Amino acid sequence: MLDWTTHDTLLRRVDAVGREIKSIKRDLLRTLAMRPQTGEVKPSLFGSVRGGDVTEDMIEEAKHALFRPVDGITNDD
Repeated sequence: MLDWTTHDTLLRRVDAVGREIKSIKRDLLRTLAMRPQTGEVKPSLFGSVRGGDVTEDMIEEAKHALFRPVDGITNDD
């Protein structure tokens, strides 16, 4: 059976481990927040769309996908 001094020691150790975990989390978050963004800057859209070149059909297709038709809009004021 464990005596009170052993319990006290175990509780202190658990507390110390908990504080260490909090410290590690804080350090990790600081490291991630301070890390410079390594996103690659693209000077053009070449290669970003299928087929390489942007055609008029692709532009129209994108417009239809982005904007809904005017027919469905009503003014109920």
